[in-house]
Amino acid sequence: MTLSVQEYLRADATALAQMVSGGEVSAAELLEIASAQLQRLNPVLNAVNLTMLEQAQQRLHEPLQGPLAGVPLLIKDAIQDYAGLPTSNGSRAFRHAPARQHSAVVQRLLDAGAVIIGKTNTPELALKGFTEPAAFGITRNPWDLSRTPGGSSGGSAAAVAAGIVPMAGANDGGGSIRIPAACCGLFGLRPSRGRVPAGPAVGEIWEGASSDLVVSRSVRDAALALDVLSGPACGDAFAIAAPASPFAQTLAHDPGRLRIAFCTESPLGTDVHPEAVAAVRRAAQLLAALGHDVVEARPQYDGQALARCYLEMYFGQVAATLADARAAGARSADFELGTRLLEALGKAASAGDYVRSHRRWNVFARALGEFHTRHDLFLTPTLACPPVRHEQTVMPAAQQRGLSFLLRSGALGVLARLGMMEKPLADLSAQNLSYVPFTQLANLTGTPAMSVPLHWTADGLPLGVQFIGPFGSEALLLQLAHQLEGAQPWMQRLPALALQGAVQ
Repeated sequence: MTLSVQEYLRADATALAQMVSGGEVSAAELLEIASAQLQRLNPVLNAVNLTMLEQAQQRLHEPLQGPLAGVPLLIKDAIQDYAGLPTSNGSRAFRHAPARQHSAVVQRLLDAGAVIIGKTNTPELALKGFTEPAAFGITRNPWDLSRTPGGSSGGSAAAVAAGIVPMAGANDGGGSIRIPAACCGLFGLRPSRGRVPAGPAVGEIWEGASSDLVVSRSVRDAALALDVLSGPACGDAFAIAAPASPFAQTLAHDPGRLRIAFCTESPLGTDVHPEAVAAVRRAAQLLAALGHDVVEARPQYDGQALARCYLEMYFGQVAATLADARAAGARSADFELGTRLLEALGKAASAGDYVRSHRRWNVFARALGEFHTRHDLFLTPTLACPPVRHEQTVMPAAQQRGLSFLLRSGALGVLARLGMMEKPLADLSAQNLSYVPFTQLANLTGTPAMSVPLHWTADGLPLGVQFIGPFGSEALLLQLAHQLEGAQPWMQRLPALALQGAVQ
């Protein structure tokens, strides 16, 4: 069998692996198609910032065994280290420093037989909900090149949505799997804290707020990836109990009649676009039609306080990362203005401030836990609006000049230490998180959450909806997603760009 590009585009990773296992197609044929797709589409999308076709060709000479044997994949250029190649984290400061060893995620993908063909673009230090790093340039959404694919796993999402690969590595510290999945019409599951190891180069990312997995076009691919990637690695601090059966097998089971609460109001009190509201309400109608009990309700927590705690974690983490980078020889000019702003705010806070802020995460976890005693899942928009245009993500020139002056003069740190940055920080919270106010709850509470592509806007743009579950409930989330996928299929809905110019 010679696989056509169209057949490749219509298949998910699970199907491609089955074809290779059954002898219908070879790993070499899949790599040839994926390479051609990469060369055709990446100049338009800028989804991949480091190609690994030489390494991929070498893989063909190795015995490829496992559930992903022969399947071409991409990994994210953040956290997911590939030995001998740099993990740039979207920054000029790290783009030439090779990783010493594979991360657990990369090693497990290789052990499962995957053929990794490149690393995907991400904003600097994976800090933003859009993907436009100065080091590598803008990544574009294949559904509309004038719009963002989201972030920080925007390169992965753009590549999968456009059909370069069926699945790509991603991680989520504030929505970075769910946001680009919602922007690009993909399925994105963020696992519970500790379900997938981040090491061995690190212990936890962002105090455990970040989790690794993939973005994919099908639910079963995400379940397969979770089976491949989950489980503790040597030296991990704790382990989550494994499911009674593999996640991929749990999809055969009906989720049962669930109690699902939904809310469309932003926890920050900011605006929510009518399309985002419509996405949730239509999802609620579909859930009710499937027999679930659906009510309007929300957990009782202070959204502004959560956003502030989230940003304070950002400040401290960025300050620590840049301190390490400077010790290794990096210069201020190697980092973007926004990153240096976060560093200054982190350096101005005391260790006690950081710890007190981190302790407040427990308040949000207890509120969500109490909520889940009455509701199995919590449904919200993933994004507060459809994918934004690239120009909307650019900091105004006047603001850039003002912040540059404050940084150069050292006044920013002084003002922060004097407690005179409260209003600017509140404004920063609203400015940075108003587009994505719904996703950080799962990160700070360590709970699993998913974005499901159930809605397209009147303009033809994807806009996913989010479900948050209790800690360790990935199997339940996957079962519901599989049910929704069967009721309202999305996998064969491809952007026109994916098919334009494709060779038969």
